[in-house]
Formats: sequence, structure tokens, C-alpha cells
Amino acid sequence: MKPNALKAGFAAILWLSGALLAHGQQINLTDLSAFKNPANSWSLAANVMADLNVENVLKTAKGTGILVNQSTAKKAGSDLYTLSEYGDVSVELDYLTAKGTNSGIYLQGNYEIQIDDAWGLRSASSSNNGGIYQRWDDSKPENEKGFGGIAPRQNVSKAPGLWQHIKIVFQAPKFDASGNKTDNARMVSIVLNGVTIHENVELFGPTRGAASAEKAKGPLRLQGDHGSVAFRNISITPLTEVPKPGQNGGADPIYIDANSNNMIRSFVDVAPGVRSVHAISVGGPEKIGFSYDLDNGTLLQGWHGDFIDATPMWDGRGNGTSRPLGSVTLFTAKPVLAIGKLITGQNKWLTDTAGTDFKTKGYIVDKQDRPEFKYQIYGAKVTDAIKVMESGQGLTRTITLDKPSKDLYFLLASAPNLEEVSKGLYLIRDKSYYVKLADGTPKPLVREVDGQWQLLVALDDTLNYTILF
Repeated sequence: MKPNALKAGFAAILWLSGALLAHGQQINLTDLSAFKNPANSWSLAANVMADLNVENVLKTAKGTGILVNQSTAKKAGSDLYTLSEYGDVSVELDYLTAKGTNSGIYLQGNYEIQIDDAWGLRSASSSNNGGIYQRWDDSKPENEKGFGGIAPRQNVSKAPGLWQHIKIVFQAPKFDASGNKTDNARMVSIVLNGVTIHENVELFGPTRGAASAEKAKGPLRLQGDHGSVAFRNISITPLTEVPKPGQNGGADPIYIDANSNNMIRSFVDVAPGVRSVHAISVGGPEKIGFSYDLDNGTLLQGWHGDFIDATPMWDGRGNGTSRPLGSVTLFTAKPVLAIGKLITGQNKWLTDTAGTDFKTKGYIVDKQDRPEFKYQIYGAKVTDAIKVMESGQGLTRTITLDKPSKDLYFLLASAPNLEEVSKGLYLIRDKSYYVKLADGTPKPLVREVDGQWQLLVALDDTLNYTILF
């Protein structure tokens, strides 16, 4: 490269770097230098896991990249403040809770968005995950001291030990030259796990536990004295212009509720360019739903929250698709056969030479109006019964063959990474969901195929497992 071109290249890099810094700041979690006087309860880790059976326990691995707070009743932690202060701002991060934990994200140190273990709750209050916490007035009667909290529109919380993603657009309070407040603070929008849970919420004052009086700028504050929690990918973007709350510029939405057990057949898009054209989505009063691909016997996705948005299916001429209204967890990137024979010593499925291949046989409906799917493969007749847990925490799945087999395997999961938490319990795809095998299940086979890790188990006549998300 010629010298002038080299200088121009460096100038372009410097300009780009400046533009990126102006638009956002990714907090470097190789150390704690971005924070003010971090207490001993805060540390960095390369990995973190929750214990689903024990409250307020996080296990960590040495390293950096994840910010961890360990706070217990015997040794309470303290809150963490950024050195930088912000006015109008967009904050985006991932967080992971321990079982039964309690924490929060405070904009400007004063306005709290609640973090807690709300896994499986059918409805949430302002004190639950994603809620805008209540204000407080000690001068009021005991049962009226807390007021003004805003519950999330729906509970889209994930299980302890799974990463949850939140994006907050915040408008700071405004003051005149004399310091008098002219405009209240506002949560322009809060999106949790892909679902808008707050929009255009005016904050008439600080929430309980505020760090100071209201002001034009303040630090981001992470609560650390109520329970163990972890954070990563913390991005803070000062805003020169606050976006307006989202507006529905199209047709009136067509939503389908599932106050009782409900099913809808439609196309379902599970990834860009990947569509299931013969899918059934199932929902019910537990506020958990799932979609199933009839052409492949594949459980495509599950979600917490409301049932179905059928607007793209029926608006105008429609395109045949429906989409979940809750927080979606994808179980497969694309439809794949669920059962197969393995070639000994190789990583491939054996072709079904019997000539039967996969043939869907539809479904029957059980006494609770839930479908049990039927198909045929490798000469075996299969019943695939997926049930929603009464707790609303996930799905149980029972695969049954009409006759025993000694050479069939069931594909439980395929993902870029798998982690074994304990015997029979696995974390799938960067802590996206859990697979839990029933007691007595044969030891699964874990193998790598084309950059993807597969979790398989030998299938005799019946397989039971649970998907927690």
C-alpha cells in the first residue's frame, strides 16, 4: 500500500472508531475498571451456571467476559455503579439469574427495572422480572407505602441459569436553568427476550431505593445486595435523539388467545429463509406454547407468554404465517428427522432402506384437547406426545414406538455447543434451554457433526424427557 493510501486507511479507521464510540460503548469485562469502587461481591468469570435445585447459587469458572455478583443472606453484596453518567440512553445487555434471586437495573441510579426469578408465573407484577418497580412513601399507611409500579405486559421470563436479553430506551428527566424539573423521566420502551413489555411509560419520580434526587445525568446501577446474578454484553448508547414509541402503522393486529387449550395450523418461520409449511402451534392457560412440524416430526419452538399473532396469516391476502406473541426459544434451526439409525463408527444417519421413510400420520387429541402426533419411520409407528407442564416452566415429551427397536436413536438437540450440568441435565446453545432426561434413560451419545454438537439417546420403545426454558 502506498504511504498516502496508508494514511487514508488509518484516518478512515480512526473516523470509524470515533463514530462507533459516539454511538455506543460496550463495557469491557476483562476487568472492573468501568465501575466505581466495586465491592468484593462482584467478580469476573469465563462461565457461570445456576443450580436449579438450590436457591441463590451460581457456580463460576475462572476467566473474564461475564460480570457476576454473589450475594447471600450471610454475606450481602452491594450495588455496582458505572463511572460514566448518562442522560437519554439505550442500554442493552444479557443477564442470568440464580434460582429465587432478586436484583435490578437502575437507570441513572434511580429508576429500577426489576430482575427476579419469575420462571413459570402466569402473570407478573411490578415486583417481578421486567417490572418497573414501585415508588415509596413512608408517610403513607403501611399498605399504601408502595405505589406506582408498572407490571410487564406479559411474563416472558426464562429459567434460572439461562441468558435473558433486555433492551431499554430511556429518556432522562429535563431541568431548566434554575434546576427545576420541566419533564419527567420516561421508559420509551423495554424489550425483554424479544417481546415489548413496556412502552412510553412516564416516571413521575424515582422508584424505591433511588440513589439520589432526580438529575439530568446519572450512572447505570446494577443491584447487588438481594441475590446472585450475572451480566454480559453490556452496551450503553447515549442518545442525541430519543426515538418515538413504536406505533402500529399497518392493519389492526389479529391476536389469538389461549385461555383454554387451543391449536392453530399455519406456516411457521423458524429462521431466515426456513419455513415449516405444515406446522401446528399449541397453547393453553399455562401461558406456554409450542410449534410442531408435521412434515418431519420436529418440535420447532416453544415460548412463554401470550399465544399467537395471526396478522400476517389473515391480513389482506395473507402469507400463511403466524408468530408467537411471547418470548421464543428455538429448538431446531431447521426441520430435521427426529429418529434415525447410525452408521457404526461414522457421524451420519443411515438411509431408510426399508422404503418407508418418514410418513406423517397426523395426530389424535387427548382428553385435555392436546394433540399427540403420529408418524412412521424405519418401519416403526411412533407416537410423539408433547405436554405443557402445569408449572408453566417447560414441556414434557414422550416418544413411544409400537414395537421395541435396538438400532434407533432419537435426536434430542443439535446446537453449536452443549454443556452437561449434572447427570441427565444439559444446557443447549449458549444457555438457551435445558434438556432433562428422565431417570433410567440410557446414557446419551454426544458427538460433533459439521460444527454442530448433537445429543442423541438410544430408543428402545419409550423415551421421556423434559425441555425447560
